[in-house]
Amino acid sequence: MTSAAAQKPLLVVADDDPAARTRVEEELERRYGADYAVRGCATAEMRSVLDRARERGTVVAVVLAAGEEGASLLDGVRQLHPAARRGLLIPWLGWMDRRLAGVVLRAMERGWIDLYVLRPARRADEIFHRTIAELLQESARLQGEGPSGATVVGDPRSPRAHELRTTLAGLGIPHRAREPDAGSRGRAPAVTLADGQVLTDPSAAELTAALGFPIALDPKDTAADLVVVGAGPAGLAAAVTAASEGLTTIVLDGGAVGGQAGSSSLIRNYLGFPRGLSGGELAQRMYQQAWLFGTRFRLTQRAVALERCDGSLVVRSADGLEVSAGAVVLALGVEYRRLDAPGVAALEGAGVLYGASVSEAQALAGEDVYVVGGGNSAGQAALHLARYARRVSVVVRGENLEATMSRYLIDAIAGTSNVGVRVRTTVARAVGEGRLEGLDLTDGATGQTVQVEAAALVLLIGAHPHTEWLPAEVARDGRGYLLTGADAGAARQLETSLPGVFAAGDVRAGSVKRVAAAAGDGALAVTNVHAYRGAA
Repeated sequence: MTSAAAQKPLLVVADDDPAARTRVEEELERRYGADYAVRGCATAEMRSVLDRARERGTVVAVVLAAGEEGASLLDGVRQLHPAARRGLLIPWLGWMDRRLAGVVLRAMERGWIDLYVLRPARRADEIFHRTIAELLQESARLQGEGPSGATVVGDPRSPRAHELRTTLAGLGIPHRAREPDAGSRGRAPAVTLADGQVLTDPSAAELTAALGFPIALDPKDTAADLVVVGAGPAGLAAAVTAASEGLTTIVLDGGAVGGQAGSSSLIRNYLGFPRGLSGGELAQRMYQQAWLFGTRFRLTQRAVALERCDGSLVVRSADGLEVSAGAVVLALGVEYRRLDAPGVAALEGAGVLYGASVSEAQALAGEDVYVVGGGNSAGQAALHLARYARRVSVVVRGENLEATMSRYLIDAIAGTSNVGVRVRTTVARAVGEGRLEGLDLTDGATGQTVQVEAAALVLLIGAHPHTEWLPAEVARDGRGYLLTGADAGAARQLETSLPGVFAAGDVRAGSVKRVAAAAGDGALAVTNVHAYRGAA
């Protein structure tokens, strides 16, 4: 390998079949040779190739391997090269071979690979190249070297810098984090946009507007057929469905698009994305789809009132703007619960985090991280953080994860060497001066408390609905979730006790707390809206 090639990110192909390996190498070299170095080797040599790349500081972007031995060896790639994407090479129709299919499924379940990759069947095999291009894009994103819409310049442990990164992650904007130079330390954080614009300590609304997202409506154009409150998966699905079926639609949200799902680092059980995608990317796709159908959006202003006036339903936002429609879908989602333990509130944003974006995870390279929570969001965060952190510990109050987490995540955690689970454990105190330094953990079985070093505490301990602003006519259960259908005495499945007002997604009592279920709720709510409009 020439010295110039050594500076290029590496694409590794490990295969004991020389002819098959050469075919893959040639396809990669022909398409990507200008920007990447391609290295082929036997399966047994793969580890030494990766070790040498690490010693030389060479970035490894994608590793492809074949066979059962190759699948098991791919498990070790993540520790050496956290941002490398791992693919198991299989032939066309390989899934029909029961033994090979078993290898693929086992490798996916255990988290050894990111996806299987069909070997190129011919020159310029675009199915092969589509998969490789997506893997390269993901690798660049994880390394912070892909397309970036913004760079946050500030102390990585600063609460304000954390807030800015959270806003960008919620908007689905790829971004990077950079520490300030010596002369700028101690100043307020700034955001540099892709067009060169610099925003110093911007508010969420200022940053959202600068990135081209709508934070205002024309005061003369505030009436619609349907108002959707909430821009998470349920609200965006309702907007796509309604607007595509000819209903004029307005979406209001107090934050950004994506809701709580927008902070998920990887969602692997959403239909149609076998390799998975981030919550931010999913939110961006949904937002663009709704916008292209003509949906109007207004972000960063919370809804504070809902009432019926002159035959219409009126929603008022915190700054006094009123939007009216014949029907309303409440897709309010839920908000992360705060942990009520000494020291936690004071260190929020300075090591205590709610959710973990790519840039947050990269800042924790080589550190010890604790994730509190037993749901899917906690499992996704733990696996994402494990790419960078020295050790990730999942802390749960219960006996195990089985009752609250999807099987594929439990299996992936079990198969990731630097992730552990501490059951029957609670966080008693967060310790640190200006930044998190340690945690007091209490064993629920023995009552004993131990102190551990920790650079980050990621809290994903359930959620509560933000429904206290709704009028009394909208019935709720004891925890504030919205009753619908027969439980609310309503005529339609997702209708609340206030006619013409529907609930969708996590805010609905009895809903399944999954992204796909929320999106299904949003679409079904629009079917209910049509029925309501037809009966009116």
